[in-house]
Amino acid sequence: MKTPFAIRKIEEWSYDYIKMECEEGKCYGVLAVHRLCFALFLFHSLLSLSLIGVTESRDKRAAIQNGWWGPKVLIWLVLVIVTFFIPNGFFIFWGDYVALIGATIFILLGLVLLVDFAHSWSETCLENWEKSESTLWQWILIGSTAVVYITTITLTGVLYGYFASSGCTLNRFFISFNLALCIISTIMSIHPAVQASNPRSGLAQAGMVAAYCTYLVTSAVTNHAHDTCNPFTRSSTTGTTAVVLGAVFTFLAIAYSTSRAATQSRALAGTGKKGGTVHLPIDDGAHSEMGVVSTQPGRTESPRYQALLAAVQAGAIPESALYEAEEEEEEDYGETKDDERSGTRYNYAWFHVIFALGAMYVAMLLTDWNVVSTEQGGAESEEIVYIGRSETAMWMRVVSSWVCMLLYMWSLLAPVFMPDRFGEF
Repeated sequence: MKTPFAIRKIEEWSYDYIKMECEEGKCYGVLAVHRLCFALFLFHSLLSLSLIGVTESRDKRAAIQNGWWGPKVLIWLVLVIVTFFIPNGFFIFWGDYVALIGATIFILLGLVLLVDFAHSWSETCLENWEKSESTLWQWILIGSTAVVYITTITLTGVLYGYFASSGCTLNRFFISFNLALCIISTIMSIHPAVQASNPRSGLAQAGMVAAYCTYLVTSAVTNHAHDTCNPFTRSSTTGTTAVVLGAVFTFLAIAYSTSRAATQSRALAGTGKKGGTVHLPIDDGAHSEMGVVSTQPGRTESPRYQALLAAVQAGAIPESALYEAEEEEEEDYGETKDDERSGTRYNYAWFHVIFALGAMYVAMLLTDWNVVSTEQGGAESEEIVYIGRSETAMWMRVVSSWVCMLLYMWSLLAPVFMPDRFGEF
């Protein structure tokens, strides 16, 4: 964008209240992004604090999570307006330190959840395959595995063909090292020792992780600001296409990562007293084999219903009392059945913590980790600002791919080296 023009417009629209004067002259649109994302961070932080300790929908504060949409939108709009009255110096500090730390934490959570998704996807396909007489899930598993490996091989070939020419040593290292890690993880996933500890591990998980890590490396080298090693910098058409596709994929990935991390909060933040399995006392009776209860009792198994049923069978009350109890329960539920009366499906407070971290990550992503490169323009001699091409952004993507691969490898090796700890899973 033409920065002098944009700066003049921002100052004009704010009636000269917002002065785009920052250290080293790197204001541009970066502070505006931080203001909007900071408002989103404050919004989710307030919601998180207000929902601490909510463990069931019968808590009056649960309505904050499941309703009150109008007031929540109004509060967010107020916060956005307020952020434009905060001095620029605060957002320089916020972007350089606080948002950077929050974005890093969000990336690590996203990588952990990606590895978890790779395992759960394969296990879901195998379980449905075993339960069903049809071979549909078998072909879904085989087809998805083939697709991710074909994608990995194709992307690797394109990287070698267009981004690893003579003199591009760093790009060659990134591509070759990622390929080596993909091969090692694939071999590990089908190794007899790994299969003995975790029979459900296999090529499906390894292929999914390999495809994602290859995508990260592809994103890194395509954003490398090097005219010789990056053909996108020489073509405006391909560059625009790459930016659009990359933006769509990135924000879809952010939406998925944020939603999954938030709803998987019990696994990340602890199950709490009402989550997870319930271990019963072990005795020598006939029912001692029933050591774990993994589901909540149904309506007919509740103590209240059983007491009413016993009273009906004894002739103390008429049978209609059972139906009256059902009607009262349905009225309590409202128009739709409330499945969180005895315990929430996820941690409401942690849900908004994840979204607050996601707001920090979006801020750093849109501002290219606060690294802004400029180039002198044409005849008007105005600087053109590029966001998305920097060494910092490139290294963040590459290191993320390495961490993701290491996490997956550890998920394969951990049951082998610590069988007692992972035996029940």
